[in-house]
This record gives sequence, structure tokens and C-alpha cells, in this order.
Amino acid sequence: MGPTLSNLLASVAYSAIGIVIFVVAYKVMERILPYNLDKELAEDHNTAVGLVIGSIMLGLAIIIAAAIH
Repeated sequence: MGPTLSNLLASVAYSAIGIVIFVVAYKVMERILPYNLDKELAEDHNTAVGLVIGSIMLGLAIIIAAAIH
């Protein structure tokens, strides 16, 4: 297995781990927050909730990227 293939496999593995962490974080937020995230985002078009969730996800992305490097 060449270095290019091993780098590709490592990238895919890290991407999969990152996606799993994001899904788990979203589910945890759904349980912790006092309102229904899906309803607030899809039906009520609540921009503030979208900004909060986006900020949390961006923070997680920075942490995951720092842990990988």
C-alpha cells in the first residue's frame, strides 16, 4: 500500500469519525435544549437557533481538526 492510498484511507477514516461526532453532538443538543430543534429550524425558521447550532458545530470542527493534526 503506497503513501497516497494510506493518506486517502486516513482521510476517509477521520472524516467518518468527524461525521459521527457531529451526529452525536446534534442528538445531545436535541436532548439538552428545552425546545425541539427540528421544529424551530424547519417550521419556525428561527435564525437564532440556527446560529447557536452553527456555532457549536464550528467549535466542534475546530476541536476535531486540532485533534487530528
